[in-house]
Amino acid sequence: MRSYFFAIVDRVTERLRDAEYLLCNLAGEASDFVRFNRSRIRQAGHVRRCSLTLELIRAGRHAAAGVELSGHPATDLERLTALLGDLREQCRQLPQDPYLNYSRDAGESVHEASSQLPDSRHAVDLISAAGRDLDLVGIWANGSLYRGFANSSGRRDWHANATFHLDWSCYCGADKAAKGSYSGSVWDAACFTAKLDELRSQLRVLSRPPKTLSPGRYRVYLAPAALQEILELMSWGGFGLKSHRTAQTPLLKMVQKGQRLHPSVSLCEDNTRGLVPAFTSRGFPKPPRVQLVERGAYGDCLVDARSGKEYAVPVNANVESPEALDMAAGMLAADTAVQQLGQGLYLGNLWYGNYSDRNDCRITGMTRFASFWVEGGEISAPLSTLRFDDSVYRLLGDRLQDLTRERELLCSADTYGGRSVTSYLLPGALVDGMTFTL
Repeated sequence: MRSYFFAIVDRVTERLRDAEYLLCNLAGEASDFVRFNRSRIRQAGHVRRCSLTLELIRAGRHAAAGVELSGHPATDLERLTALLGDLREQCRQLPQDPYLNYSRDAGESVHEASSQLPDSRHAVDLISAAGRDLDLVGIWANGSLYRGFANSSGRRDWHANATFHLDWSCYCGADKAAKGSYSGSVWDAACFTAKLDELRSQLRVLSRPPKTLSPGRYRVYLAPAALQEILELMSWGGFGLKSHRTAQTPLLKMVQKGQRLHPSVSLCEDNTRGLVPAFTSRGFPKPPRVQLVERGAYGDCLVDARSGKEYAVPVNANVESPEALDMAAGMLAADTAVQQLGQGLYLGNLWYGNYSDRNDCRITGMTRFASFWVEGGEISAPLSTLRFDDSVYRLLGDRLQDLTRERELLCSADTYGGRSVTSYLLPGALVDGMTFTL
């Protein structure tokens, strides 16, 4: 695919006219997909797709459009040549873009990550057999992902990785279910089995009568998946240069007033993880890491090409929200988290998250799936649904007690238009007080 991409771009570039400049971005995959219901295969298939987007630039004007490549050179070249003509017509009618920003550098980079993906047939057999006593519903995705960039200066960048992702839930009855996920580049059957055994334990507790709590503040343990929901909200304008310069970031108090999170909180965009490309769609190289929060203090912003041009700042990201967020580990052993919680709430998942007060980074949402009441250091009962409303400055600030030593890789399950490469590497968090309103 790499050689085909570079070859077809060379042919299209030959068709450029004077003063025209071309950016080309490729996104492709070769993935197996399997849907489960009641631990049985309900739908299975294989997707092989490759989309090529052309962006034509002339005299400060630009237009972009894409096609799905067929793999047949003559057919693809004919379609791309026609597309190039359409983009010329569009550019004539567009105004100049004052923040148009792209790299004119030449050169080449190739990254093809190693992996130990399982054979999908073997993995699916294992999943079905291991969950035969469960009402397991979920989706399995497994295969290679490709990203490529080229420009008419001769720049050629290529990124390929291979990952699997299993996202599932196990239904218990009524509105009760436990949710799990397992993803990465190296399949470990024992790790999957352990995750499923943990869900079985949760399902046994879910069969008990639920505990209903009054509104108030309770100690909580946030599992990595629950913490992900909070960090996704923070990422909604929290780390982008544009939102900072326009004072729309929910982390405004950290930027303007020196507000800090807990010293154990360090967040970075880790481009070395190998899941996202080390280059942007405008041809700029990304740094290995961008330190967003360092020991509780705000660090650097994510800067995309447009913001880089507008504010004269070097580009360090494809978009101004994290695609490979890494949160530093703490000192708490994950297998002792419930015991350390003592009495309070074990929150496996959160959902319906939104801001209730953006200026105070105050968020609200609901508990979801396996959320439990902990008594005497042991999970004792499922919880009735609760709504939380609290500030990140409290949850990850003065009320944060510790983070787990162990971290979990959480890959996005989004497959709309193609498998996502976004991922989070997160610990769990022990918090001495989270406010619930109903």
